[in-house]
Amino acid sequence: MKNYKKEIVFKVLKITGITLAILVFLLFLLPILFPETITNKIKSFANEKLNGEISFKETNLSFFTHFPSLTLTLDEFLLKGSVPFEKDTLISAKEIAFGINVKSIFFDEKIKIDKIFVSEGFINVKVNTKGKPNYNVYVSDSKEVNSESASASIKLDRIDIKKMRLLYDDKSTKIVIKAKDFNYLGKGDLHESIFDLKTKAQIEGFYFSFDKQDYLINKKVNAELITKINTNSLELIFEENNLMINKLPVEFKGKFDFLKNGYNLDFNVKSKNSQLNDFFTALPPQFITWLTKTTIKGKTDLLFSLKGKYIAQENIKPDVHFNMKIRDGFISYNKAPLPATNIFLNFDTKLPSLDTEKLVLKIDSIYFDVGKDFFNGNIKVNGLSKPQIDARVRSKLDLAKLDQALGIENMDLKGSFSADIVSKGNYNKQQKQFPITKGNLELKNGFVQSVYYPNAIKNINFKAVVSNSNGELNDLSLLISPAKLEFEGKPFDLYASLKNFEDITYDIKAKGELNIERIYNVFSQRGTDVTGFAKMDLAFQGRQSDATSGKYANLNNKGNLELKEIKIYSEFLTKPFVIKEGLFLFNQDQMNFTNFVASYGQSDFKMNGYMENVINFALSENEILKGIFFVDSEFIQVNEFMAFANETKEEKDSTIQNGVVVIPSKFNFNLQANVKKINFDDLNIENLSGKVNVNQGKLALQNTVFSLIGTKMKMDAVYFHETPTRADFDYKIKATDFDIKRAYNEIALFREMASAAEYAEGIVSIDYKIAGKLDGNMTPVFPSLIGGGTLSVKNVKMKGFKLFNVVSQKTETDALKDPDISKIDIKTTVKNNLIKIERFKFKVAGFRPRIEGETSFDGKINLKMRIGLPPLGIIGIPIKVTGTQDNPIIGLGKKTEDLEETEYEEGMENLPKTAEIVPTTELPVVTPKDTIKN
Repeated sequence: MKNYKKEIVFKVLKITGITLAILVFLLFLLPILFPETITNKIKSFANEKLNGEISFKETNLSFFTHFPSLTLTLDEFLLKGSVPFEKDTLISAKEIAFGINVKSIFFDEKIKIDKIFVSEGFINVKVNTKGKPNYNVYVSDSKEVNSESASASIKLDRIDIKKMRLLYDDKSTKIVIKAKDFNYLGKGDLHESIFDLKTKAQIEGFYFSFDKQDYLINKKVNAELITKINTNSLELIFEENNLMINKLPVEFKGKFDFLKNGYNLDFNVKSKNSQLNDFFTALPPQFITWLTKTTIKGKTDLLFSLKGKYIAQENIKPDVHFNMKIRDGFISYNKAPLPATNIFLNFDTKLPSLDTEKLVLKIDSIYFDVGKDFFNGNIKVNGLSKPQIDARVRSKLDLAKLDQALGIENMDLKGSFSADIVSKGNYNKQQKQFPITKGNLELKNGFVQSVYYPNAIKNINFKAVVSNSNGELNDLSLLISPAKLEFEGKPFDLYASLKNFEDITYDIKAKGELNIERIYNVFSQRGTDVTGFAKMDLAFQGRQSDATSGKYANLNNKGNLELKEIKIYSEFLTKPFVIKEGLFLFNQDQMNFTNFVASYGQSDFKMNGYMENVINFALSENEILKGIFFVDSEFIQVNEFMAFANETKEEKDSTIQNGVVVIPSKFNFNLQANVKKINFDDLNIENLSGKVNVNQGKLALQNTVFSLIGTKMKMDAVYFHETPTRADFDYKIKATDFDIKRAYNEIALFREMASAAEYAEGIVSIDYKIAGKLDGNMTPVFPSLIGGGTLSVKNVKMKGFKLFNVVSQKTETDALKDPDISKIDIKTTVKNNLIKIERFKFKVAGFRPRIEGETSFDGKINLKMRIGLPPLGIIGIPIKVTGTQDNPIIGLGKKTEDLEETEYEEGMENLPKTAEIVPTTELPVVTPKDTIKN
């Protein structure tokens, strides 16, 4: 009996051992037996389902890479995106592995992929400014897939992503999302047109920014998500999603539809009855250090919704709603003796269609106490440029106690601050409306000390009173008296009284020194952003209407202002205008300045002169600032003045233009300019001297003399911009005896106007006038050009010019083969994309050629020629030349069809240049003998 039991046990162990041995053997053998079959089916599936370019270093089929799954591993995997990002990476990974259902290898027509493993890689999602993404690489079936034709399917029991980096950069919505150490575990049937994706995700560092403003930085995120995906309509439905952002619990539900040209959004994010402390853990990292030393109590509710379509091209945008409530808030930094208590907030804002003019902002209540001090406010605002306002703010605070309670980092504040402001009504400058307002602000013995600069701003005292009793601008008044401060031992005093903002009566006095850069350093460690020094002793007193009507005797404006290293930013300029030094003297409505030294990018300026209408210009939006200057410069870089000159290549869409040079519309300046060198694209102008007038958006050059391509030239010009990408110009130039080859090589417009100059060598003169439009790259819009003039040939050799050489060859004469031409005036006119050439003739080697006709800016030609034969040219060969300059077609006769004109239409400057049309059919060719015979 015992032996029988032993035999049974032995048989069981034997069978088990053999089975395990077979299984282990199969684990090694199966990848060896079927590697090519499995690999080819996977590749076939990839080609069928993915339209992005795929590459990988090598493949490996094994049970042991992700045991016990049989996986096909692609090492150093790379998948590129869809159009227009087909050259950019969408997914790259150290490895991507496909888990294969072993049963499907033997019994099914198609291999079933039931797992995907991705590790140590980069997911790079991009969307351009027009809303076109790079992730449209998966080809879904609109109809049920035929199982006989399919080579593989995906019903995923496991999606395993480890240690990935994620970047989502959407330029249409200005949203950037980054994630580092992204780990993801989920499952879903990707082969179905509609499937549920159940996932768990962990992100060690999550970043979110909108319009270049960071909102979440390096946040830890844990998420459990159920997402329904419709691959036919590219619809995502977030059914059940719970997130933990650091310690803040968040519920997230919504819908995301991918449209052809944008998105359809319906997001709801909320956090109910959360701890106020947990909310602060989700804020940017600069709060975290502060949070470790701070006790925070209270409850908060958060709500964020985003609903509607976002179609950038059609300017359709979704609605945004944000709501936040705080109850029983308590903040005590570093065990402050007086914490901030009873913190209460009801904040609600809506932005329909992301339109700031429809903004609705409500702070029903904001309140907190610091001991016996308090802050209390209620604010409601509808609209932005013409807002409806209903606000009440009352406050009495000891800033030192407030600083201790909140632990305002890197800053030491002192002083007694009080405020009592009530404002209700409409602000509409066009209708001269201002809210009925009564307000008082006062700071006594103020003190500001920061860690960024060793010295404090101290003895800050000011009292401001603003009032308006009838809701009209003429009743608005502002009084600042006094405003004093001391910085680095130097006092600064300001007194200002402004009344009746329809016709401002002003009384302003300012005296003292301000080191703007050092004052800025007190508040920010980025001191290089703002620089400058100002020393002033100014007194302005008068009425705006007196300045406007020229009643300067009623004004009392005087004083001086010294500036050094001041940066001025303007909506008209892409870089800061830097005043290196300048002394300004004020006398009534005039501001004189001497040795005014400034720079803009690479350009430098030294000016003397004066400005008029200064006070009126400062007090009114519609007044013109006038002035007369004498300007000297070593170098001016025109390209830096273009509207979009400061954008990087990464920021620009390839279809976006650089922008034209924008001339400010509120200036009327007359300048006598002397500039040693000017650069604009490929033009290098030297020793420019002339009168320049900048008047309300137009720039005019009169009797301007300069050197270009080694020749002295005289020019008159008028330029003004219509839009940031379109400008008008009217240009007249006269140049004598310049090198035609050098002009062709160095001047783009000359290459377009006189393309035959490519084959010319010698000396010519020009007297020409041309007017038209410039596109956003400051290049001419050829159909808009109109003008004319004369090109005088003094001594030119045409070498290799195909048109003349083909005529010479076809007519079996050497008359026009590399001819030397001299003493010819060629008159042309320009209109509707055509250059009309008036009849001109010349002598060469005993022959008397005569030419007239027309050419177009896209290379077409229609010329009528007559080659007068020796000795007197009475007998000649009539020739017509059509086709293009690179492929001229020579024929007998005089009759030709006129070239088609292209009239300028608005918007044409935004269209791509048309391709050159090259005829392929030649006309009959004649010789001199044929002509004489007939």
